[in-house]
Amino acid sequence: MTFEPASCKSLFGPLEVIMGLSIQHLLLVLLIVLVIFGTKKLRTIGADLGSAIKNFRQSMQEGEQSEANKDRITEGQIIEGQPAKEKTG
Repeated sequence: MTFEPASCKSLFGPLEVIMGLSIQHLLLVLLIVLVIFGTKKLRTIGADLGSAIKNFRQSMQEGEQSEANKDRITEGQIIEGQPAKEKTG
């Protein structure tokens, strides 16, 4: 037998309470935010946030790739004053 607080019961059945807020509370907050900002403004904010996250991930991947390639020496590079390797053949 499990104990379930009365505040967890809703129209949707027993739901988990997140930080003391039930699904009904979260939906009410979402409705108020929609009324205040409007759907167009929220869509713009969502797109801006998504592009910021995408750019952050890309820059993190580029940083990891540059660190991995730092120690690699490609043909034709000059290393600290040494002449580049010449092709023979």
